Amino acid sequence: MGKLALLHLLCGILIFWAVSVVKAEDPYRYFTWTATYGLASPLGTPQQVILINGQFPGPRLDLVTNENIVLNLINKLDEPLLLTWNGIKQRKNSWQDGVLGTNCPIPPNRNYIYKFQPKDQIGSYTYFPSTQLHRAAGGFGVLNVYARSVIPVPYAKPAGDFSLLIGDWYKPSHKALRQILDSGKSLPFPDGLLINGQKQSTFTGDQGKTYMFRISNVGLKTTINFRIQGHKMKLVEVEGSHVIQNLYDSFDVHVGQSLSILVTLDQSPKDYYIVASTRFTATVLTSTSVLHYTNSQTPVSGPVPAGPVNQFQWSLMQARTIRWNLTSNAARPNPQGSFHYGKITPSRTILLANSAPLINGKQRYTVNGISYINPDTPLKLADHFNIPGVFTLDSIRSAPTADSPHLATAVLPSSLHEFLEIVFQNNEDTMQSWHLDGYDFWVVGFGSGTWTQASRKGYNLVDALTRHTTQVYPKSWTAIFVSLDNQGMWNLRSAMWDRQYLGQQVYLRVYNPTASLANEYDIPTNALLCGKAAALRHP
Repeated sequence: MGKLALLHLLCGILIFWAVSVVKAEDPYRYFTWTATYGLASPLGTPQQVILINGQFPGPRLDLVTNENIVLNLINKLDEPLLLTWNGIKQRKNSWQDGVLGTNCPIPPNRNYIYKFQPKDQIGSYTYFPSTQLHRAAGGFGVLNVYARSVIPVPYAKPAGDFSLLIGDWYKPSHKALRQILDSGKSLPFPDGLLINGQKQSTFTGDQGKTYMFRISNVGLKTTINFRIQGHKMKLVEVEGSHVIQNLYDSFDVHVGQSLSILVTLDQSPKDYYIVASTRFTATVLTSTSVLHYTNSQTPVSGPVPAGPVNQFQWSLMQARTIRWNLTSNAARPNPQGSFHYGKITPSRTILLANSAPLINGKQRYTVNGISYINPDTPLKLADHFNIPGVFTLDSIRSAPTADSPHLATAVLPSSLHEFLEIVFQNNEDTMQSWHLDGYDFWVVGFGSGTWTQASRKGYNLVDALTRHTTQVYPKSWTAIFVSLDNQGMWNLRSAMWDRQYLGQQVYLRVYNPTASLANEYDIPTNALLCGKAAALRHP
């Protein structure tokens, strides 16, 4: 064979290989889950809980960045059901978000097949039911997204990987709790705290080795402080972001938040308390588990380590120590800090104020005076099929007004590729926690009192953390920047589920008038249709 022919052959092989790589899809993973009721005794008393494949909490879902997930959810409850994938961005795919603004709930004895991809994401996340206060009965679980083997992470591979779901818990059923809210009253104080659905668990490791603990607050309404007796905790990841690796004795985890810490078993061989306790509550609830050294012959002993004192300032100062690791990658090989968010001027500011008024004599929660009510037709379907009478784009103002609070289906209009400044203004005496589906955002500032334009002088425009859920302290504000690069209909809500249930949520419509599959996938062929869309057919 001549040199020229050989060169042509080699070029042909390289072109074929390159085309094959470009066309190759990421791996597919298939799951079948069945939701049922069952009995468990999380606080020592038998009660009805929601099981996924017979498990409480549900199965741990371990994925790798960019895998395609095909998950068949079968609903064997007596009520319609949806699962939402808390923190998964659902790129171009709000059809799979699993909330009532985007999906029809799955009727009893029916199924729905979710199809989604944790595109360019890593980190610690969760899933949970978004319907009918089902979250108060279980149905939640761990969702971990691991980096691809070709993308390094900024720490040595730990000897083990533990996931801990911490949260407040009630003994009454979700239906009884729902009746309390529907009657116009607030939920009572929780009955206890759980770690992985139990009063106590044991986590075992070898002396001298380092282990990852993934902590998520899946409770309904209470901030929780987490600590491990005699051990420092190195924070490495928060909701998909690698952070500056500071050491902490304890850490506040607000409702809906997730984080990952590394713990080295560098103490004498014995057993140690793992502690979760409520924060900012008059009565402190505590749950303990055990960190067991494999060579331990000594059970846990002594007093349970105390948490921080009941001060918001301590928590606020800790929150300000969490910084983006600018030189580290996340799910992609390029450094996180290569996106200079602080040099972008926001196109506009949205100021959202929460409040807790009575409307028609009943307790409700509002955003800018609007208490959200779910229409019978998901907003996403109404938008897609141009169904009138479901929502309007002037239903809520982008700043608080003096109007009387009232019920409405609140949708904020926005455009694809806008860069927004959103300020959460909390004039109440209670802690707030806010979550945005479809995105993460930069938490650029915390401050006390009322936000003003002068508050921007204190923003962190260099290494603020990106995450999907942020706390807002009492009588304070929190400011975020968000780049609207994900078209769709996205839920912006209180992560405190009683407040979400009674109206503290809106939807952000991220819109481009030119339809393009490059911006958003088309409606799934298996999409459930309900409400005013029930008689329609898929195109």
